[in-house]
Amino acid sequence: MAFLKIDNLRKSFGKVDVLKGIDLEIEEGGFLVLVGPSGCGKSTLLNTIAGLEAITSGSISINGKVVNDLHPSQRDIAMVFQSYALYPNMTVAENIGFGMEIRGIAKAERDAAIAKVAETLQIGALLNRKPSQLSGGQRQRVAMGRALVRDPMVFLFDEPLSNLDAKLRVDMRTEIKRLHQRMGTTIVYVTHDQIEAMTLATKIAVLKDGVLQQFGTPAEIYNRPNNLFVADFMGSPSMNLIPAKVKADGSDVAIVMEREDGAPLTLPMAGANGALAGRDGKEVVFGIRPEALTDPDSADRNASRISELDCEIEVIEPAGSDTFAVTRLGGREIVARLRADAPISAGQTARLAFNLDKAVLFDPQTQERIG
Repeated sequence: MAFLKIDNLRKSFGKVDVLKGIDLEIEEGGFLVLVGPSGCGKSTLLNTIAGLEAITSGSISINGKVVNDLHPSQRDIAMVFQSYALYPNMTVAENIGFGMEIRGIAKAERDAAIAKVAETLQIGALLNRKPSQLSGGQRQRVAMGRALVRDPMVFLFDEPLSNLDAKLRVDMRTEIKRLHQRMGTTIVYVTHDQIEAMTLATKIAVLKDGVLQQFGTPAEIYNRPNNLFVADFMGSPSMNLIPAKVKADGSDVAIVMEREDGAPLTLPMAGANGALAGRDGKEVVFGIRPEALTDPDSADRNASRISELDCEIEVIEPAGSDTFAVTRLGGREIVARLRADAPISAGQTARLAFNLDKAVLFDPQTQERIG
C-alpha cells in the first residue's frame, strides 16, 4: 500500500492550469524527487502536499488518510525551505525547538530532542550561536534539525541546496542521503538539478509544463526514458539524440546516420526488429548516452552488441577522470566519454565503440520511445 498517494491531482490559478492530472505514489520510507525545469509545477505540487496551496481537484492521501481539506498543521509533515527561514534573533537551539515550545512540550523533553537532533546532524557545538554566525551549510543543517525534531510522517524539501556552492552541495547531498538511510522517513524533495535527483531518489517524477512525463526508479528514468524530453533532461552530459533512418534488409535491420564528410554510418540493430517492424525508410531519433559511446578499450565487455566505427573528432575536453570527445553525426554535435588517457586528439579520425545494448530509439513525430 502506498504511504503517500497523489491521485489525478489538478491545480489551477484562475484560467491557468499549473498541474494537469498528476498520479504518483511512494512507499513508506521512500525518497521521491520531483524534478523538472523552472516553471514545470514541482514546487506547486510540493505546496499542495504541504497544504500551503489548495488543490483544484483530485486527492492527496498520507498513510491511507485523505488530507485534501486538512490544515498544514494537521498533516503531520515538516518542510525544509530553500531560504532556511531561520529566526535571526534566536539561537540554533531555540530555532530547532521553537515549534515544540509552541505546542507546549515541556522544556526537559524539548532539550532532550534538540540534543538528539544536534548529535545526528553534528551541530552540537553550534547550539548557542545565532544564524548570522553560521555558514550556509550550517544554516541548512539547522533548518533540517527544526524539521527532524518533529519526527513527522513525511519530510518535504523545497530545493534546499540551491543556495550553496558546488562543493557544499555535494557534501550536503551526501548528508541528506545518509540521514534518510539512518532514519527511514518518507521524503518528497524538489530540485531542478537532475544529478541531485539521480543520487538521492528511490523514485523520480519528471515534470514538464504541469504534466508528469515519467515516474520510476533512477535507473528506469536514465536507461529507458519515456520520451525525448526526459532523455535530454536527465543526465550530464545529456543523452546524444541523433536523427537517423531505418534500413531493413530481409530479417536484418539497421540505423543509418548521415555524416557531413564521408559515407553515412550504419549501425546494425539486431534484436530491435520487432520495435522497428514496418518502419523501413522512416525517420527515427537514435539515443545513446556518452558513456555508451567510448574508445574500444573502454567498451563494456559484457555488452552483447558493440559496433566500432571511425568518427572525425572535433573537440577534446579533458575532465580529470574522463576525457570527453565531440564529434558530429546526423547534423548534431555528439559527445563520447573516453578514459582519461585515451590516445585521441582533435582533428583526427578515431575509432569509437557504440554499445547498442544501451541505445534507445524515439519516434520524431510523437517524441515517444519506440519499444
